[in-house]
Amino acid sequence: MDMLRWMCGVTRKDRVRNSRIRGSLHVRDIADKLQECRLRWYGHVLQRPADYVGNKCLAMPPPPGPGRRGRPK
Repeated sequence: MDMLRWMCGVTRKDRVRNSRIRGSLHVRDIADKLQECRLRWYGHVLQRPADYVGNKCLAMPPPPGPGRRGRPK
């Protein structure tokens, strides 16, 4: 967002919302871009053979329960 603000010539003191800046430059939200990349990767994995490691990982059930308490190791 700093780069986009710099391109528009807007500072934080101007109190312009991020969504307005992205709309004026026709730039999508970063979460949308990440989702697009993940879906593209998912499509490539599905085209691989059934014994491919990525397909095996996608077919694994999630671990039971909420997990361990406290800080992860």
